[in-house]
Amino acid sequence: MESKLKVLFDIQKLLHQWGLSASQASTFNILFGIFFIIVLALLSDVITRRVIIIVLSRLAARTKTIWDDILMEKRVFHRLSHLAPALVLWHSVGFILAHYPTLMVITQKALTLYMIIMVLLAINAFLKALNDIYQTLSVAQGRSIKGYIQLAQIIFFSLAIILIISILSGTSPRALFTGLGALAAVLMLVFKDTILGLVAGIQLSANDMLRIGDWITVSKYGADGNVIEITLNTVKVRNFDKTITTLPTYILVSDSFINWRGTDEFSSRRFKKHLKIDMRTIRFCNAELLSRLSSIKTLKEFADKTEQIKEKKGESGMILHEGEVTNLTLFRKYLVGLLKNHSGINQKLPMVVRQLQPAESGIPLEIIAFCRGTDSLVHEELQSDLFDHLLAVLPVFGLEVFQNPTNLAVK
Repeated sequence: MESKLKVLFDIQKLLHQWGLSASQASTFNILFGIFFIIVLALLSDVITRRVIIIVLSRLAARTKTIWDDILMEKRVFHRLSHLAPALVLWHSVGFILAHYPTLMVITQKALTLYMIIMVLLAINAFLKALNDIYQTLSVAQGRSIKGYIQLAQIIFFSLAIILIISILSGTSPRALFTGLGALAAVLMLVFKDTILGLVAGIQLSANDMLRIGDWITVSKYGADGNVIEITLNTVKVRNFDKTITTLPTYILVSDSFINWRGTDEFSSRRFKKHLKIDMRTIRFCNAELLSRLSSIKTLKEFADKTEQIKEKKGESGMILHEGEVTNLTLFRKYLVGLLKNHSGINQKLPMVVRQLQPAESGIPLEIIAFCRGTDSLVHEELQSDLFDHLLAVLPVFGLEVFQNPTNLAVK
């Protein structure tokens, strides 16, 4: 086979028969060989890029599957098509430059480097296509493999660099790998963030700690918004003010963060606020206040039970204060009834109305409940309406919100 190919490139004897001198025949022989391999390279390029690629594009357009369209869009086969003319040139220069071994070696090395780069670009395009194909699957919802794709890219690029160095230096790739072992400590230092990011990415994925679209809060780094990208080294968060915070991936494992995904799963958002009641306004309810407040639907049942308890204690000879129920107790019962009958409160989730430790700023009355839905505007509107109402009805119970007079004087 090689002898037949050699005849195609070596016409020096034929040129001698035509009366050309040895130097002229050698020169024309090389020029003819160069011209011939260029024609072969162009022909192979036409066959691969103008025929095969077009046929593949039409076939991909006719199929119902999307993965072949993505491969064509990422130009995987277009990059592989560059190998055909390179292979033709690589095999041909051995015949044309047989008498010029140094030039032949240099040319073949250059062509080998070109083919390595083309293969690397094709692999890189395939990995990007693989990520896009994965995104079309139902299992990919919220789960990103971009970090693993980037890790594969690093591995293939590293292998390509080692092969290129091996070709240029004439050293065996195995010897280079052995040398890299001695540089392990340096490599660990250089790729520290990448290694930490890889481990963190595996932990985040395996424990389902983070998904694309999750609302997270990382107070330490000022991040409060939705995750838009998870890569090998970074996690991008689009904050609600439309700014973007970029966090190192390993930060989300080494430090704590809040993931609000549960609010979407339960279709509810919790609010936790408190009113500070002025302790000087807390007193026992007299008969008039009890009678007036017992007309409130949510307090009627509690007021009736209170009267029954008073009658039983009175019958037993126990003399108690007329207003043994405080206005704060009635207000707290009213608030519980209000939450239980509020259409915007999720009744299936816990709700708490409790007193916290009294302090110099009054008695904090804490309210914990879940509003229906996860929309931020609805969430804030419900809280505002609820607390506007509570502030307005406090005087009905004879209560006031604590206000520090010294703060009122501060400009």
